[in-house]
Amino acid sequence: MLRVLVASSKGGCGKSTLVTQLASHWAQDNKRTAIIDGDPQGSSYRWATLRPDNVPGVLALEGGRKALDKLPQDTERVLIDTAAGSQQKELEPYLEHADVVLVPALPSSFDLHATLQFLDHLRGISRIKRGKLPVALVGNRLKPWTHASQEAIAQLAEEAPFPVVAQLRDTQAYVLLTSLGKGIFDYGSEQVRGHQQDWTPLLRWIKRQH
Repeated sequence: MLRVLVASSKGGCGKSTLVTQLASHWAQDNKRTAIIDGDPQGSSYRWATLRPDNVPGVLALEGGRKALDKLPQDTERVLIDTAAGSQQKELEPYLEHADVVLVPALPSSFDLHATLQFLDHLRGISRIKRGKLPVALVGNRLKPWTHASQEAIAQLAEEAPFPVVAQLRDTQAYVLLTSLGKGIFDYGSEQVRGHQQDWTPLLRWIKRQH
């Protein structure tokens, strides 16, 4: 079983986007996939319940340590969506069970400052400090043709204690598909293929860690 913990210092940075899109990828790859939603907003949980019959289903459980115990034994992929601004106390129920941690980051000075502070906090957590729990950053809602996005990625690469393993372009496709309980991996059209390729470095990184 592969367990991916998605955490961030603030809301609106793309935690649920990471969770739902990765879930759609693994579900389409015939992996038994589950989401544990520890965010009070419940966005990832609702997404899973909206999945239509013509795409592979994703199990949804509300968050908490006990949710891990409720997972079916044949579960192959677990994505844990945490509350915005969660600190070690809130993350503890999941940290000892997680295989990797993903932190989404937005390309604004305010968001980068908050993200770097959060990363410093993560770096002090025992399993991470000992190199037993890999952490990676994912640039989200980027406009690669703008200086702001380019500078944000450069700043993260220089100042963050963990690697930036993927850069996701800004697109309304995620918003529209999420409202339908779908992800970009539920489609094979050329229109979404470019966005799917944005995820390839992240998927490769996760595979190497696992």
